[in-house]
Amino acid sequence: MSGEKEPRERDEEQPESVEPAGSTEPVAPVEPAAVAEPVESVGPEEPVAAAAGREPVELPSDGRTRLKAAMWPPRVSRGQLVVALLLFALGLALAIQVRSTNDHSELRGARQEDLVRILDELDGKQQRLQSEKTQLEQSLAQLENSSNQAKEAQEQTRKKAAELGVLAGTEKATGPGIVLTIDDPQGQVKADMLLDTLQELRAAGAEAIQINDVRVVAGTYFTDNSSGGGVQIDGKSVSQPFRFTVVGNPQDLTPALNIPGGVVRSLENHQARATIVQQQKVLVDALAAPKPLQYGKPAAK
Repeated sequence: MSGEKEPRERDEEQPESVEPAGSTEPVAPVEPAAVAEPVESVGPEEPVAAAAGREPVELPSDGRTRLKAAMWPPRVSRGQLVVALLLFALGLALAIQVRSTNDHSELRGARQEDLVRILDELDGKQQRLQSEKTQLEQSLAQLENSSNQAKEAQEQTRKKAAELGVLAGTEKATGPGIVLTIDDPQGQVKADMLLDTLQELRAAGAEAIQINDVRVVAGTYFTDNSSGGGVQIDGKSVSQPFRFTVVGNPQDLTPALNIPGGVVRSLENHQARATIVQQQKVLVDALAAPKPLQYGKPAAK
């Protein structure tokens, strides 16, 4: 057995070259295959970089240290940042709500007597504010009323002044009325006849009267002109025809002049002719110069 084994081992150690049949060229001896060196397996705790030819990084064996190494340095993505901001806002809102709730918690823990006192104080404050509001509203109403009253009084004063101006002859007057024209070719009309005509017109409701270019007022007087005939009114000579421009109701003025034995008949008896024309609008534009009062003064109320 040993003799057979030794030649076989010898043959394995020194292989002989085999020349193929029919070939004259020597065949190169076959080199034994190189045996690859064993590669150390990469363990699960070693990084893959060691297999790629880089130096292996030793990982800590402690779990806490390994967790810390995995979390630092932090790797924050955009999504994680958005989530963090939303969580921060939610936490802030919750904190504000809790603080607001805590502010009112003092009333929850108050005694019944304290709550009744606080309620009474609030009712009293509300009543005072309501009273102030009522007073302010009354003051506003008084101011508005006084303003309206002052405006109304001013308007009434203006109207009254205009009316008094018409009566005093310092303001022009217009409205419905009549125009009475007296033609006296014989010169028989005297001052007393013109005065009677004026009194009849005033009694019939005449509001403004003008004879020719003289305004008739409360103090108007008539005199006969002795030098050249004719009539003087308030010291001014007035010649015929005498024209009365009267503002008033024509339906009252005309019958008053035409009554039997009245002004028209009296003028006709003195060879004078009276003509009455009713108009819807007449204008009394002659003005009287106001005279200052010498004796009379307004009586105090």
